[in-house]
Amino acid sequence: MEFSLNGNEFIPLNALLKMMNIAESGGQANLFITDGEVQVNGAVETAKRKKMRAGDVVEIFGERIEVMV
Repeated sequence: MEFSLNGNEFIPLNALLKMMNIAESGGQANLFITDGEVQVNGAVETAKRKKMRAGDVVEIFGERIEVMV
């Protein structure tokens, strides 16, 4: 899957999971992150509001999201 920043500099990781319908709510997205379910660029990420920028790759539950410009 791809996510376009549409001219924005970044999107917080928890917001990205919600917008991509991986999480049903911001709270659920936060739980996935704090539980160590999310990898960013190949490493487990536990910062809920980590800034996802163009070129970043997020992986969760077998899904791969590439952040695009």
